[in-house]
Amino acid sequence: MGQNLTFVAQAWGFHDNPRLFCRRARMPTDPEDAGGLRNTLYKKETRSKRRMTPLRRFAWRIVAALGVGLIKLFWGTCRVVRVIGDEHMAQALKSAPSVIPVYWHQHQLFASKYLLEQAPRGLKLGFLISPSVDGDIGVMVVARFGGHSIRGSTTHTGARALRDYYEALTKLNISPSITPDGPKGPRFVFKPGAILLSQMSQRPILPLAFAASRAWLIAWDKFVIPVPFARIVIAVGAPRQVPRTLQPAALERLQKELAVELKNLFVAALAELNAKAAA
Repeated sequence: MGQNLTFVAQAWGFHDNPRLFCRRARMPTDPEDAGGLRNTLYKKETRSKRRMTPLRRFAWRIVAALGVGLIKLFWGTCRVVRVIGDEHMAQALKSAPSVIPVYWHQHQLFASKYLLEQAPRGLKLGFLISPSVDGDIGVMVVARFGGHSIRGSTTHTGARALRDYYEALTKLNISPSITPDGPKGPRFVFKPGAILLSQMSQRPILPLAFAASRAWLIAWDKFVIPVPFARIVIAVGAPRQVPRTLQPAALERLQKELAVELKNLFVAALAELNAKAAA
C-alpha cells in the first residue's frame, strides 16, 4: 500500500509525505459540519489565515440558506425529462458500497443533483471543499442537501485530500464526486486521479453527463447553466472497475477511454433531447 500511495501522490503532482495517507481521517465535532470529513489542515492552515468567528458563522448561515433556496428554485424551474442508463447506478451500488462518480466540471450542476437524489438507494455523495474559512459556506450548503464534505484542495492540500478521499470511500462508504478536468482545466482532459483512486480503493468509476435544451455558458470555464424551464436529459455510463495493477501505458489508455465515454454520454443525452423535441 505504501508504494501505491507514493505513486498516486507523484502521479497527481503532490509532494506531501505519503505517510500522511495512512493516518485516519478525523470527523468534525462542530454540528455545522455533521456528516463531513475534516481535512487535517483545516483550522490549522489556510491561505487567508482567517478564523471562524461567531459573527462570521452567523453571516455564513444566512448566505448558505439563501444559496440553498436559490439552487432549489433553479432546479425546480428545469425539468429532467429522462435519465439514460439509470440502471447503471443500481448496478454500481450493487457491486460496491461506494462509487467514484466522475463528470466534467461544466456538468456539475445537474450531475450532482441526480447523484444527491440517489440517497434512497444508499448513495452517500461527497464533495471536496476548500479548508478555508470561506469553504464553510460550501459545507453548510452541502449538508443541507444531505451531502458530505471532504475538506481539502487538490492545489494546496492535495495529498491530504486524496487520503481523505480514500478513507471516505473505504471506511465511511462515501462516494466522492470528482471532476477529472477540474475547475482550472485543461477542459475535457481526463486527469489520472479518479483512476488511481479507483485502483487504490477498488471502487468502480461511474461516468455521468447531461444536456440541456437551452443553457448559458460561463465565459471563463464554460460551466453549463441551463436556462430556467429548460428540459434536461441525464446520461449515466456503465461502472468501470480499475484493476489493482495498471501499467503506465494502460493508465494513459484508460484516461482517453473515459474522456471519450464522457463525450459519448453527452452526445447521447443531446440526441435524446433532439428526439423528444422532434416528436
